[in-house]
Amino acid sequence: MTQVLLIGCDFSSSPSRRKPIVMAAGSAANGRVLLAGLERIESLEDFEHWARQDRAWIAAFDFPFGLPRELVAHLAWPVLWPELIRHYAGMSRREIRNTFAAFCDARPAGKKFAHRAADGPAGSSPSMKWVNPPVAYMLHAGVPRLLAAGVHFPGLHEGDSRRVALEGYPGLLAREVLGKRSYKSDDKAKQSPERLIARKDLITALEHGQTRLGLRLKVSHAQRDALIDDASGDSLDAVLCLLQAAWASRQGAPRYGLPPEMDPLEGWIVTAQAASAGLGGY
Repeated sequence: MTQVLLIGCDFSSSPSRRKPIVMAAGSAANGRVLLAGLERIESLEDFEHWARQDRAWIAAFDFPFGLPRELVAHLAWPVLWPELIRHYAGMSRREIRNTFAAFCDARPAGKKFAHRAADGPAGSSPSMKWVNPPVAYMLHAGVPRLLAAGVHFPGLHEGDSRRVALEGYPGLLAREVLGKRSYKSDDKAKQSPERLIARKDLITALEHGQTRLGLRLKVSHAQRDALIDDASGDSLDAVLCLLQAAWASRQGAPRYGLPPEMDPLEGWIVTAQAASAGLGGY
């Protein structure tokens, strides 16, 4: 039986040589996820070229696939997912920021942002957030390119079923192991010994299968050192998404572990546990 190519993507909305998109490729068998290698992509054009290649994969991408239904309804934007994504792609980042800022400014303190149903279970930032982290721009840069490449979005849009795109979130898996301990920073001044130790602890836990996913990470000594040495955490985040892709692969088509009650406009973060679904397989 041919092993499925699994991909975990740590994304950047403005990739460069200094801050590339990191793709972790691997495979899974018998509860073990083997990291085959890391690829760095330095432009959005190269990312779209990667997505268009004629090969089969299941991938978890670290950016939101949808916007909160509450926000979309308030703005009177399209309520069918492909049309919404195409509408959103036609906006500039300035337009997105101004539109979302106006929405937030009109709301009371503590309730500025609209949230997707997945944000609570996943502990994720609202997908309309444009700073710290700029996930609204990540959606804008990533999803339209995957849609244009014709990939398949389970529960959202039918595409090429050999290329399966799922929304991942490395923080969900990292917090399960580390709690509130930080393991990464793009700021060199904050790349502390404590964060280094946290990365080592996180990798050790993944190697021993100490998460709800029931999967054990297999890396070489050199790969382990590289993941520890990347103080930005980008490489490790890509590997965390790889594990989420592996879990989804085990659940299989058609939903790859996404809960049946997933909102077909908002999407869902794979491995986030829906309260009523239980996401069998943990």
